[in-house]
Amino acid sequence: FRKRPTNSAAMCWLCVAEPPLPNQITLCPVLMVCTISLPASAMRAIRNTIGEQEGRHGGELRFAVEASLPLHRLWQGQSARSRAVELFAQLRIWDTEHNNGVLIYLLLADKRVEIIADRGINGKVGGADWETICREMQRAFADGRFEKGVNSGIVAISDLLAMHYPPADGHSNEL
Repeated sequence: FRKRPTNSAAMCWLCVAEPPLPNQITLCPVLMVCTISLPASAMRAIRNTIGEQEGRHGGELRFAVEASLPLHRLWQGQSARSRAVELFAQLRIWDTEHNNGVLIYLLLADKRVEIIADRGINGKVGGADWETICREMQRAFADGRFEKGVNSGIVAISDLLAMHYPPADGHSNEL
């Protein structure tokens, strides 16, 4: 992997695999990038939206996208939800001071979106709110508007985070 700094205010790194492999994901401090799933311009727009929105609240956002589940995961019968939970744990999104990390997981093959919220924010936001955001994103995906769907979801989640975790002086990116 080669790391390339971005110009995002969130100071994230865009990790690029050389050469890209099918279903490969790479890790970044603010988001995960599947090098074969969305155009680079869409990934930049999503990264920028995350950077802008994280300035509105004291929560933490991560985005993960995969073109499809890895073959061995399909054979095991893994669902998009369980894959999202697995990535939430692997990325240590739960490891924030206020337990307010949120993962948006997009599985392109199934046009599925899963939102995994840590216990702090999940205790303040009802399941119906998360489901509404997922449905709105999936509606955009069904129309082929992936970038718009993701960015709208990021803003909606940020609205909830801002309501319960306003930005604090000296807040740093914990992820």
